[in-house]
Amino acid sequence: YGPDMRNLSFTDRLLEELQHGLSTSHLQPGAARRGYPANDAEQGELSPGEKAHVAGLMRVNNAGEVAAQGLYRGQAFSAREQALSQAMKQAAEEENEHLNWCQRRLSELGERRSLLDGVWYWGSFTIGALAGAAGDKWSLGFVKETEHQVCSHLDRHLERLPEQDQRSRSIIEAMREDELRHAENAAEAGAAELPRPVKTAMTLVAKIMTVTAYSI
Repeated sequence: YGPDMRNLSFTDRLLEELQHGLSTSHLQPGAARRGYPANDAEQGELSPGEKAHVAGLMRVNNAGEVAAQGLYRGQAFSAREQALSQAMKQAAEEENEHLNWCQRRLSELGERRSLLDGVWYWGSFTIGALAGAAGDKWSLGFVKETEHQVCSHLDRHLERLPEQDQRSRSIIEAMREDELRHAENAAEAGAAELPRPVKTAMTLVAKIMTVTAYSI
């Protein structure tokens, strides 16, 4: 996951995060270690309207994974305990696999990622860094709530996918399994329950991103 943060100056750490953020927002990650979930999935014929709709959903999913990268990297950056920082970077590595899957599917559909991915990344990085600075239990609380909201969001996407699009379905189902595990791990590690106004604000921000990334 890169050099040991304990051996880097604050400036070096910032530069590393800048490089990671630029790569996440503009480049496609390398091949996922676990392979592509859609490899063995059959694909039925999609109408032009269905294809555009699926691309919009996958663009939203990709934007969500970009935001998750930012959140986890921000939390790792400001975490008080090294063990938590490493755990956040491990989760970010798994989200990186999700990015690869989403972008491969977008390429198959002949579509692009969101033009605002940089906005989603750095906004989430800032939130993550603030959460990490607030303390580990609050940082874990953000993870748990974020992943629960992501799972609900992926469930809605599964309902909205055309029945014949098994390739996208297999990707989203694999992503959902990972997100649920992240939420459960955070809860077991002592995540605090976030105040309702914070949860509401997170839902509102996610809604803005979802609506915007679908087409932009």
